[in-house]
Formats: sequence, C-alpha cells, structure tokens
Amino acid sequence: MDSITTNFGELVFNDIVMRERMPAEAYAALKDTIRMGKPLNPDIADIVADAMKAWAIEKGATHYTHWFQPLTGVTAEKHEGFLGCGPDGLPVIEFSGKDLIMSEPDASSFPSGGLRPTFEARGYTAWDPTSFAFIKDNTLCIPTLFFSYGGDALDKKTPLLRSMEFISRESLRILRLFGHTDVSRIIPTAGAEQEYFLVDKELYDKRPDLVFCSRTLFGAKPPKGQEMEDHYYGAISRRVSLFMRDLDSELWQLGVFAKTEHKEVAPGQYELASIFADANTSTDHNQLVMEMMKTVALRHGLVCILHEKPFKGINGSGKHNNWSLATDTGTNLLAPGKSPKDNLQFLLFLAAIIKAVDKHQDLLRICVAGANNDWRLGGFEAPPSIVSIFLGDTLFDLLTSIEHKEEYEDAGDRILESGLCTIPRLRIDTTDRNRTSPFAFTGNKFEFRMLGSSQSIADANTVINTIVAESLAEFAERLEKAEDFRREAFRIIRHTMREHKRILYNGNNYSEEWVKEAEGRGLLNLRTTVDAMPRFVSEENIALFSERGIYTRREMISRYDISMENYIKLTRIEANTMITMAQRMILPAVIGYETKIADAVSVKDRLGVPNESEYALLRALSDGISALHKGIGRLLDSLSAMPEDRSAAAAHCRDSILPAMASLRNAADSLEVITEKSAWPFPGYDELLFSL
Repeated sequence: MDSITTNFGELVFNDIVMRERMPAEAYAALKDTIRMGKPLNPDIADIVADAMKAWAIEKGATHYTHWFQPLTGVTAEKHEGFLGCGPDGLPVIEFSGKDLIMSEPDASSFPSGGLRPTFEARGYTAWDPTSFAFIKDNTLCIPTLFFSYGGDALDKKTPLLRSMEFISRESLRILRLFGHTDVSRIIPTAGAEQEYFLVDKELYDKRPDLVFCSRTLFGAKPPKGQEMEDHYYGAISRRVSLFMRDLDSELWQLGVFAKTEHKEVAPGQYELASIFADANTSTDHNQLVMEMMKTVALRHGLVCILHEKPFKGINGSGKHNNWSLATDTGTNLLAPGKSPKDNLQFLLFLAAIIKAVDKHQDLLRICVAGANNDWRLGGFEAPPSIVSIFLGDTLFDLLTSIEHKEEYEDAGDRILESGLCTIPRLRIDTTDRNRTSPFAFTGNKFEFRMLGSSQSIADANTVINTIVAESLAEFAERLEKAEDFRREAFRIIRHTMREHKRILYNGNNYSEEWVKEAEGRGLLNLRTTVDAMPRFVSEENIALFSERGIYTRREMISRYDISMENYIKLTRIEANTMITMAQRMILPAVIGYETKIADAVSVKDRLGVPNESEYALLRALSDGISALHKGIGRLLDSLSAMPEDRSAAAAHCRDSILPAMASLRNAADSLEVITEKSAWPFPGYDELLFSL
C-alpha cells in the first residue's frame, strides 16, 4: 500500500518538489502567485525553469511542451527538445525562463470563430503558474493559456481563470461583512464524475461510424439492453478491471486523485470520479482523465468512447460537475452545518445561487450545448433541457418559512432503522439525491448534471462562477449600505424566494408533467443547440461577461460561430458516413443475401415445394432495400440543399438532415433484423455491448 502513496504525483512538479528544489525566496514568490494570484516576478521564472528542467530530465523527459486547451474541447501540445546546439557546435541542454513563460504555436489552424484569419498565424501560449507542470510520455507538459496575436483568448482556461478571480472578489465582500478578516481568497472547487463506454477494438475497427463519428449511426436493438438493471454497480470483469487498475496507476502518477469507479447503467458503460480540486486544476485533471482513458484502453485491446450517445436505445454518457466554494482557510461555504436555519452565511450564498440559476437558465443550457449532447438531454436518462434546482424538502421548507416570515421547526437528526440489531444506527442526510435534476444540492455542493461526457468542464464552471458572482455582487452592494446587516440579509433571502422560487423543483424532472409545469412557470426549454446558442450572443449576455472581464464581445461572438460551425460540420460528417456505409456496405450485403433467398425460392419453385416463408422473407428484403435506397436519396437531397448562411445551415441540419438520417437508419435497422447475421457487414449491438 505504501507504493500507492509513494508513487502518487511522482510525475508532477508539485509543491513538494518545488520546495525541495527551489531557493526559499523564489519558492515563496511562486506560492504567493499560486495562492493569492499575485503577479510573478519574471526573474523568478529563470529559477523555476532551472529547477523544472533538472527535475524533468532526471525523470527521463527529453522534450517539453506548452500544454493548452484550445476551442476544440481537447488539449494541444507542440514538443520542443531540451537538446540544443551550443556555440561550439556541441550539444547543450536548453530551457530558460523565457521558454517557460511563453511559446508561439501556430494559431491559424485552431478554431477561432473569425478572430484569426488563416494568413495571420501567430499565437501565444502563456504559462499558468497556478497549475502544476507534469511529465507525460517523456515530455514535460507546462499548462498554459492560449491567445491570439491581438490578445483574444483562444482557449477555455483563460475565461475560467477570469471567472475564478471574479467570484473570489465578490465572495470576499460578503465574508468581510460577516467579519471574516482572515480569509484572503475564495476558491471555486469542482469534481468531475466521468462516464464512458468500452468496446473491443477489433469490433470497433469494423464500424466506420464509430471510427469517424464515435457513435453508431446504424444498429438494431438487441434482445436485451439495460432493462434488467443488472449492469449498474455489477461485478467488473477481469479484462475491464485490469484496464481500470492500469488507468488508476497512470492517473495517480500524474497527481489525479482517481477515486471511485464502477459499472454504469448501460451495458458496456462505466464511470470514474475524481476527488475535488480547485476548478482550474480539476479542469486540467479531467482533460488528462479523458486522454488517459483512451490511451490506456488501447493497451488492453479496447477503445474508450466518450460520445454522449454512442448507442441508440440505452443510456448515453454524461459528466457530473460537482461545484462548491471554499475559503483559503479551508471552510466550505456551501456546508449548511448542523443547523442550517442558524447559518445565515450559508443561506445568503444559497440565495445567490438560486437567483443566478433562475436569471441565467439560458447560459447553463448553452454551456453544455453541442450536437452530441442534444441526443442525451431529455432522453429519460439525463436531465432535460429545462434548467431547475433541487434543494430537497428540508432546505426548501426552511427558505419558504423565511419567505413567509414563519417559524421553522428543525426535525433534528433522522436515523435509518434497519430492523437488524447487528447494524449500527445510521444518520440520514437532510436531503435525498435527485438524479433527474440538472442542478442538485447534495449536502455541501451542487451537482450540475447536464454536461456531456466528452465536454470540457471549463465552460460550465466559467458560467457558474460568473452568474453566482454577479448575484453576490448585487447582494454585497445592498448589504454594504444597510444599517442593519442581519435584517437586510433576511430581506434579500425573502426577496430572492419571491422572485426566483420558480426555479426550485424537487420532483421527477423526467416526467411529461414537469415539462408542462415548467412551461407554466415560465422556464426555458431550449431543446437543441440551434435553439440555445443564439442566446449566448444576446446583448444581455454579452454585457454580463464583457463588463466583468470574463469574455470580450469578440470572444463571445467567436465562440458562437465555432459552436454553429461544429454543429454543421459534425452533422455533415455523420450524414456522409451514413451514406457511405449504406451504399458500400449495407446495400451490397443485403442484395447478396436477397439473391441467396431468391435462389432458394427458385429451387423450391422448380421442385414444386411450398415456399411461402421464403417468399415472405424475399418480399421483406425487397421492400427493405427499396426503403433503404429511398432513404439514401432523401439524405443526399437534404445535404445538397444546405444553405450557405451559418444560422440557416444549422437549422437545416436540425430540421432536414437529422430527420433524413433517422429515416435512413430505420430502414437499415429493419433490414438488420431479417438479414442473416453472417451476411451483415459489421458487428451488431449484441457483440459491441456484451463482448466484455
């Protein structure tokens, strides 16, 4: 067991390594930057670089890279060798403070939404000293920000860090009013629960849709899916268990606290959860988790699929973002304590969150928008596209009593009675968990459950930090002017409940009744990415982010453009993949099988043997082939009618291409169930989902 803790973080240039390898003064200066957000003296960078270089080379690193998170949603890196050429032509080891602080990757080929024309290629990565460097594949990876030549943020990390500073500043205003002078910084924390699928690589390689689109565009429902609910938390097979152990080992070396892993609801689906960290570190760690899942899976002859809906008819994969606020002195601001009714500070922060989520429902939907996630949201397996908050009965009743100026009777501790004398008495939490809720309070944090499994958590945390900070700023403005602080605080909570309680819902978010009730409450239901994204660039939202320094107007418009472009590109790729598979794989295979059946019919006709069943199958195959052919034609026509205007093209994808794809799929799936298995050109759901 000692080896687990000994090896943990061994590939991370963390606090322990820095303290050992750097002069005390330089270490203290760097720690001030990390803890307090103070500017780093450039002279310190050379000292850090020397220590980092020596450590990395001792660990076997031969190269270094600025590791950044462009608007692709994945990470990027350009490797540079430590080996350089000295003035005498002999090899030297090179890595200076300048190399650490800044690099110049080509910015023209990354998505920029018009911020950078292709012929203007220069971009800059800038070291983020608040996130530890690490070694991956013998390369020193330095977490960085990514900017255009004109200073526009071209990454997901920069707005996140800006939002973290904003919410820290506004939270401190509130805490000062409560007399907390010892607190210097508020840290938004996050913990990501990552869902994923594993499939055998040999089977995966035979499916062009999985290879090109990461989801099955065809596939008839198998006899058994998840109906028996026997996969969830079930025993893990030896092959998958070995993968998980290998994955844990890789992540632990990289300083990622991979903690919980289990089978998920759907066959072939699993989950890994990490321990909380500050939102910036947690974002970096989740990117590493996704990358390592894919890398390690290949070693085991597996493929890790992070698509939100890789298989029709069973649950897709999400990513739950557990968000909270902590002081630099170690206090969780969202911990209600033993008596929430006496914890005014907690209730005030809770009110700020309620107001923020109700006021900015659209932004919480937008930050998880994407063509892939549209398949999952509202599918009775994930929260719907309607945003609401679950607080549980205890907190809801408490806030309602404050709203109506009524006395609140605390029920006290609740004990679980098992009926067995050998089982200890167990204290029950004050609230149940509501897995259907998009934004659920779960004891000392909020679980935002709308994220898709392949998405970066940076966007969601940027939005949550910003909208909550805006509410806190408004509360602080009132409280700083109040003659009676406590009276004004309760006034704010009462007003928040009266104005924003429509966002609170403790029931079943999957139900059709809730969809109707939500509409009656005036809540938004932005069902698709095409419905949601235009609201991102509304004047109200541009003002919210630009006035707080989170995004500039240009940065927001660029992100809108990229989102729409990605939606269109992804739909086109999927449609073209469907056409290729249908024309070059399914049609020839089924026609070949049809010929085989026709020959059998012909033989029986000549022999005068009854052949009604063969005729019936032949007619079904013929009708199915005709339907498939028509489906291909309809999809081709829809693709050729794509408008040039981006917004119109996105709407065309949603309203014309996707329905045409669904029609083609139905035709193919109907053929699959009547075609001889050996004749079908690629593995079916029964093999993909149950081979492990």
